[in-house]
Amino acid sequence: MAEAAVEEVAAEEGEKKPKSPIVLIIVGVVGLLIILASTVAGTLFLTGFFNPKPDPEHAEAAADGHGKDGKGKDGKDAKPGKKVKDSPELTRFEYTYLQIEREFLVNLSGSKKVMSVQLAVMTHYDERVFENVKKHEFALRSVIMDVMRQTQEAELTKPEFRKELAAKIRDAMNTLLEKYEDFGGIEDIYFTNFIVQ
Repeated sequence: MAEAAVEEVAAEEGEKKPKSPIVLIIVGVVGLLIILASTVAGTLFLTGFFNPKPDPEHAEAAADGHGKDGKGKDGKDAKPGKKVKDSPELTRFEYTYLQIEREFLVNLSGSKKVMSVQLAVMTHYDERVFENVKKHEFALRSVIMDVMRQTQEAELTKPEFRKELAAKIRDAMNTLLEKYEDFGGIEDIYFTNFIVQ
């Protein structure tokens, strides 16, 4: 009977024998592959491999020198893209215009005369420039009127007076927009009405 008990214990030990080494090797290799794949994917994600590539038009806008670092306060691209015209021979940019609705009325510096103008702005960037102009209309009106108030009566007789005034207004507007939106984008200013009395 003791022999039967020993055989029974030996049979139970035989059932509990460890798994074959091939199964352990397969489990180890699969685990190693999972760790390796997750490390590679994590590294690619952290280095920005999966981020969308920049649009060539946005890269050209960044090269224009408008704005600071190309990102707005909310982390989005602050620089609008240029609108491209369809032309078979050359790449041309589409110019768009925005009429500023209310006129500007200021006294000339050192004079009793007043200057009344209406303005239109032109850009070849997308609608975000005009959205920014509308968004900051009150601040822009103040800056434009400050530039106009500096005009003296003697300057009115200069042949290039209107072009110089338009350039000063454009620069002041772009400076203000760059301050608030990190991008100006106004290419030119046009007077749609110009009266001095």
